[in-house]
Amino acid sequence: MAPMNSPGPLDALDEGALKELIAGELGAVRDRSFGLTTEVLAGDDLTAQVSPLMSPLVWDLAHVGNYEELWLLREAAGQEAMRPEIDDLYDAFEHPRAERPTLPLLSPAEARSYIGTVRAKVLDSLSSARFDTPDPLTSGGFVYGMVVQHEHMHDETMLATHQLRKGAPALLDPAAEPLQKPAEGSAAGEVLIEAGPFQMGTSDDPWAYDNERPVHLVDLPAYYIDVEPVTNAAYIAFMEAGGYDDPRWWDPAGWEWRNTSGKRAPAFWDGEGRQWLRRRFGRTEPVPPGEPVQHVCWYEADAYARWAGKRLPTEAEWEKAARWDPAAQRSRRYPWGEVYEEGRANLGQRTLRPSETGSYAAGASAYGVRRLLGDVWEWTSSDFHGYPGFRSFPYKEYSEVFFGPEYKVLRGGSWATHPLAVRGSFRNWDYPVRRQIFSGFRCARSAGEGR
Repeated sequence: MAPMNSPGPLDALDEGALKELIAGELGAVRDRSFGLTTEVLAGDDLTAQVSPLMSPLVWDLAHVGNYEELWLLREAAGQEAMRPEIDDLYDAFEHPRAERPTLPLLSPAEARSYIGTVRAKVLDSLSSARFDTPDPLTSGGFVYGMVVQHEHMHDETMLATHQLRKGAPALLDPAAEPLQKPAEGSAAGEVLIEAGPFQMGTSDDPWAYDNERPVHLVDLPAYYIDVEPVTNAAYIAFMEAGGYDDPRWWDPAGWEWRNTSGKRAPAFWDGEGRQWLRRRFGRTEPVPPGEPVQHVCWYEADAYARWAGKRLPTEAEWEKAARWDPAAQRSRRYPWGEVYEEGRANLGQRTLRPSETGSYAAGASAYGVRRLLGDVWEWTSSDFHGYPGFRSFPYKEYSEVFFGPEYKVLRGGSWATHPLAVRGSFRNWDYPVRRQIFSGFRCARSAGEGR
């Protein structure tokens, strides 16, 4: 799997170039999916469930093909259902993850054959597809972008399943070094984001999801935000200061979670003497002090921020720091500009870990805030809701059914997120107790507040 060199602006491509891009990205994401399933595992490792939080890997593999058939063959191309009897098995809303191992799922060989047949038909129908139509589903190739992003999202979910697996490692660290190494004398600290309005969300990105739309003005008071995500070393200082044992720092629901769960460290960490170790894809290694802390839930992030005399940024604060260009008075697609460029963010599974503080300085935003895309998903203080003027498209189950205070918004993607599946306006969400995801955070504080 290779990340796309420049996934934008997509609306600048003619139809032929867009079809060529889509065909290439369909192939790349499928190579990635096979590289996480049938090419590295077999038998029970594909069909067993490693945690009630996750599906068997073989379910994810068949699900991405069933989703592709539904949207690219039935909806976009008007073809008859290939295997309607399996639709219910791979409907994520019909069967929660905990019960999926009990379903009569396709075997790994059957799943691979099925999704291969779907893909062949999709590529055949792509040649006659029209993107210059008033139909929002096909205009600009939206439905194809939706399917590619969907599969990449499931690939990231499959990586979380691999992290939860016990036993010998199935994934190897890539031999290539990260594109960017920490700069000499790189400092963290925080930057001031001046008061004023900015354009949040998007209305012109052809592959953006419904919850990223529409663009709207948000006026924020001045605030400070951390230049870098919180590191393992900083989080260990919180732990050693008794942060898990002091209810002053914890949201009441978080304190209850702490007491009932028994957690006293990020997921996959283990203390050995005076050294903290972590399990990463089947390997045990010392916790790297300069990497962003990873696998912490919202409650842990919130408690650290309070202990540090700060808070989690709101979703709007995060996006303004990431996208707004105060000189040009406009929002960028990425922190650094309109076009994705390798070497500016740790995205696309180039490594199996976050990068060190000071890396990817070329990916800084107009305000000088770094590593806003890639490395770790960043918890914000905001609940997940639709923007003013939100309209569900093309189905309510992507976003709308999750709106409410039960879910907290995460931003920015992780090292496991593909560049096509994240941008400055992209929104992710999860329960505040989730830790198996590749989540971390950075802090903020209102201007004028002491520390």
